[in-house]
Amino acid sequence: MRQLIKYSILFIIGGISYFFIEILWRGYSHIAMFILGGLCFILIGLINEYYSTFKISLLIQQSISCLIITVLELIFGLVLNVWLGLDIWDYSNLKFNFMGQICLKYSMLWFFLSLPAIIFYDYLRYWLFGERKPHYKFI
Repeated sequence: MRQLIKYSILFIIGGISYFFIEILWRGYSHIAMFILGGLCFILIGLINEYYSTFKISLLIQQSISCLIITVLELIFGLVLNVWLGLDIWDYSNLKFNFMGQICLKYSMLWFFLSLPAIIFYDYLRYWLFGERKPHYKFI
């Protein structure tokens, strides 16, 4: 039960954060971005949470996070924008896009945004749930 509460709280924090980042970036968002953001936040955090004994560097964590976010954005985009026709976003006017749902520009942005997300997730675990204080290996 404690784990369910923990991940629910982290999901909500991640979802709200993603939703408001998108509002700051685009001026608007969609409720589905709350769900996508919460899911991304949990998965990004789990990289370090479950592989902490291997001391994965932040650079590797950022690379994996970038891949996770890009794949989830593609899945959500194909379902929400292509299949359901909600037109929440469309990257077709950007270079190096795939079906207008993902593009290189935003994948690179996810790489850089994942760093504060990783650190924020780890410190939330430390502050809210009394877990191990984060320590990082940069390279």
